[in-house]
Amino acid sequence: MAHDPLDLTGIEDELHEDERLVRDSVSRFVDAEVLPDIGRHFADHHFPRELVLPLARLGLLGSSIEGYGCAGLNAVCYGLICQQLERGDSALRSFVSVQSSLCMYPIHAYGSEAQRERWLPAMARGEAIGCFGLTESHGGSDPLNMSTTARQRGSDWVLNGSKMWITNAPIADVAVVWALTDEGVRGFLVERGMKGFSTQEIERKMSLRASATGALFFDDVVLPEENLLPGSSVGLKAPLSCLTQARFGIAWGVLGAAQACLSEALHYTRERILFGRPLAATQAVQIRLAEMARKIAVGQSLALQLAHRKDRGILTPVQVSLAKWNNCRAAIEVAREARDLLGGAGITTEHAAIRHALNLESVITYEGTETIHQLSVGRELTGLNAF
Repeated sequence: MAHDPLDLTGIEDELHEDERLVRDSVSRFVDAEVLPDIGRHFADHHFPRELVLPLARLGLLGSSIEGYGCAGLNAVCYGLICQQLERGDSALRSFVSVQSSLCMYPIHAYGSEAQRERWLPAMARGEAIGCFGLTESHGGSDPLNMSTTARQRGSDWVLNGSKMWITNAPIADVAVVWALTDEGVRGFLVERGMKGFSTQEIERKMSLRASATGALFFDDVVLPEENLLPGSSVGLKAPLSCLTQARFGIAWGVLGAAQACLSEALHYTRERILFGRPLAATQAVQIRLAEMARKIAVGQSLALQLAHRKDRGILTPVQVSLAKWNNCRAAIEVAREARDLLGGAGITTEHAAIRHALNLESVITYEGTETIHQLSVGRELTGLNAF
């Protein structure tokens, strides 16, 4: 029996029919609407905003949320969505991940019913775009080291500070912002157009060039009490729970980028003739291709296991850290190998390898660097905090 080179362990056989239907519909969308132009968008440093409404019509925004116009899909479906979108480009998966896991999720989990009714249906339809403001330029992996503050003034809150490296910031209609209050960190909804709130796009990126990335600035932004996320307890538990949701999607998504790179490398090495035979007919190349396939297979098995645990409600943050660490490392190594196997062709955006390799330099860093996730696993193993 011939195996699918992108699925050596037979993950396909473990999927339910509805999960395959979701995967296949997103795959067709990526093939038809994303891949023909994504190299140009990457080269032009342009987010393809025209894809937002088609993504919404497919039910991909807030897909795991029940009600409010959302699809209510299971964790396996969400993982497969992320995998197919990142097969197109990390920027597209990042957009959906931020919209769904970092904005719609906290509004659903910690917001008031009025906040849910106002924002979730519009965000599911792609009519409103969100961003997630936690990271600051000096804070990075230490989110408690934030300088953004929210002080009470009568029944209002006054927000001051800034956030950096925020996906969707230049195009967001609402920002889920975490700020330090006198009691501790709390979450707020900051709306575009509020006096004192501004955004700025980050230029000259060499990674995630098809993503809209920027900074958020707050200069005495007055927020009414109803813009506080009332269900977010004081501290980092709420924002970290949002990151756990997003990291789960990343663990699936990066495998899509890796699959795209392996597929391209297989095709290229079969077609490229050197010294009278295809590159793929040499031992050195076959060993490298086999290593790439092994890393993808292990990552897929890990991602599927975590999705089943998530659907059963028993997934833990350290398990997500393990998967984010393992799968991002595997994906970036696969992308780099593919780039090398393509030789000079591998450095152009006519091929996917260099684009994925550059994008993964960001993905392996954001939402917890590799070191942070290693230390999270180390703390679980030893019971000792080495941060």
